[in-house]
Parts: sequence; structure tokens; C-alpha cells
Amino acid sequence: QFVESGGGLVQPGGSLRLSCTASGGSLEHWTLGWFRQAPGKGHEGVSCLSRDGLSTYYADSVKGRFTISRDVARNAVYLHMNNLKPEDTGVYYCAGDPPDFMEPGMHAQGMCEMPNLRDSWGQGTQVTVSS
Repeated sequence: QFVESGGGLVQPGGSLRLSCTASGGSLEHWTLGWFRQAPGKGHEGVSCLSRDGLSTYYADSVKGRFTISRDVARNAVYLHMNNLKPEDTGVYYCAGDPPDFMEPGMHAQGMCEMPNLRDSWGQGTQVTVSS
């Protein structure tokens, strides 16, 4: 089970760091990702990290502004968000897939590009970018 935190209200141009922790086992070799859902829209893949940590995927809208990272010791995954824009507003969720035999980079990209394949989401954390 994934638990997200760190959201809030921030002005355009501001920064936030979202955190996601999991219970029940290590995330060290999991494919992990952050997703968001804007009001009235479906889930969008924001950033995903391959299980070997060597590949990252970012939606075009966040490239250069967001960074995904993993802390194995804390069993956590983070999303560092800089230069936030009003269009970044939404509920942010993290999710993960356990280790498998798929090529790690392809799995991460597929995870982010096909969020509609996921059948459950956590509570998420609200991010609101507004002046």
C-alpha cells in the first residue's frame, strides 16, 4: 500500500517535494511512478523510474521541472517539483509494480504512458498552484 504526502497550495514558480512510502516490503527493485489527476480529467503519468534506477520517464509537460528519486533506506520515492504552474494542479498519486522480467526502461515508460491499466489508486495528495 502506497501513502502519498507533501502536497499543498503553492504560488506559480514555487516548489514542492512529494513523498511516497510503502508498507509490506522493500521497494528497492520495483518500478515506481507518480501520476496525477486534474479536475475533470483522467489519470496522467507524470514520471516513472525503472526498477534498476537507470531509466526515468517524464511527461513532456514536466521535463526540466520535475525529478523523481528513490530512497532505498527509507523505502520511499519522491517527486521534486520546481517552477510549478497552474496546470500542474491536481491530485498526485504514486504507484508501483513488483519486479518482473520486462526490460526495465520499457516497463517504466509503459507504466507512465498507460495509467488507465491500473485498477486501484491510493488517496493521493492534493497540489494546488495558484496565486
